[in-house]
Amino acid sequence: MRPLRILLAGIEPHTAVDEAMRIMQQQRINDEILDTLILVQHPEVVTLGPKAKRDGALEDPALADYSTTIVDRGGGMTYHGPGQLVGYPIIKWQQDEKSVRSIINRIEDWVMAALTDCGIQGNRDERMMGVWLEGRKICSIGLAFKHWVSRHGLALNYNTNEGRIEALTCCGLDAGTTTSLAAIGHTHDLEGRLLNRARFEEALLVHAEEFLGRVPMKPEDWTPGLVA
Repeated sequence: MRPLRILLAGIEPHTAVDEAMRIMQQQRINDEILDTLILVQHPEVVTLGPKAKRDGALEDPALADYSTTIVDRGGGMTYHGPGQLVGYPIIKWQQDEKSVRSIINRIEDWVMAALTDCGIQGNRDERMMGVWLEGRKICSIGLAFKHWVSRHGLALNYNTNEGRIEALTCCGLDAGTTTSLAAIGHTHDLEGRLLNRARFEEALLVHAEEFLGRVPMKPEDWTPGLVA
């Protein structure tokens, strides 16, 4: 089984991590680094993929109240901010794994397994890829590939600032459709543990081998300046 390097970042600007991911994606293409998973939180920013322009999301008046940045991943408008765990898999997918839909489904299943560990039964929804709960979207997924090495990833909303993500038409969905676990009443797991970043990092790493097909290594502290 292939290893998976785990990089734990603190709260880092999206632009800095995005630039590091570009470098690391090329390094992975060249086999200079191992498959890598970055776990991070970003200061508040709204990222805008190509679909945001097609959906007319750039004309959303609510955007005037947010910092924005253009990205090249799949999908449209995605919120990042406090109370959200972001995971970026920089993985060289093997020949038998080369299906974008299959990779996205694996990431959805991975997140749903982590939620199940916390007593929450997430699901898919025909309206949009990602993970849903009680008719609301609580995890966004968007990837970019180069030579079958992935970049970008998932954003799991566990306790985002009240009303901030709900005000946006994320990925073309109606405002209020995308939300956080806390906003719909899920704040603790079955053992009474707070559903925070540490709890979901733990749950994701427990299930990484099963769903990503790679064995997590001991997590390392990381900042975007350390790209190797």
